[in-house]
Amino acid sequence: MKSFGPKSWMLPQPVLIIGTYNADGTPNAMNAAWGGQWDAHEIVISMGAHTTTDNLNRCGDFTIAFATQSTMVASDFVGIVSANDDSEKMQKTGWTATKSAHVNAPVFTDFPMTLECRILRKIDEDKEGCYIVAEIVNILVDETCLSDDGKPDVQQMQLISYNPINHTYISLGHIVGHAFADGKQLK
Repeated sequence: MKSFGPKSWMLPQPVLIIGTYNADGTPNAMNAAWGGQWDAHEIVISMGAHTTTDNLNRCGDFTIAFATQSTMVASDFVGIVSANDDSEKMQKTGWTATKSAHVNAPVFTDFPMTLECRILRKIDEDKEGCYIVAEIVNILVDETCLSDDGKPDVQQMQLISYNPINHTYISLGHIVGHAFADGKQLK
């Protein structure tokens, strides 16, 4: 095996769109790849110093949407352009924002699944950023992405993953097995 040393190559990496409100009340979004499940009802995100970080310091509520093939270009855009540098950032995405019913944050209705979240605590906070641990207050799923049993159908969502090795996005969605079941073959 070839050795590469330490790199940020944990795979797959979700493409997370963090929704917050700016100081003037307008919706803002940023792309974050370094996040995941922390506990049964909690997530963790590694945050640097961004406009979104300032927004979260004012209000600990936010949303997390999962980027898809159809939102990929605008999702990448909100990761490379700061609201501090482009006052028309959100208009350029073409996304529609509505007020969350459960937290003080925007829900971008262009995404099939959104987590409504509230910060529980920050870890290792300094001027460079911090790790945010947040509770999942509610989950919204577009009804067009529900299967016959009424649960979210991840295959229909056409989610993407960030490939940090080659700086590309990869489409997800093919079922290759059944968790907590297929391994029983080896019992």
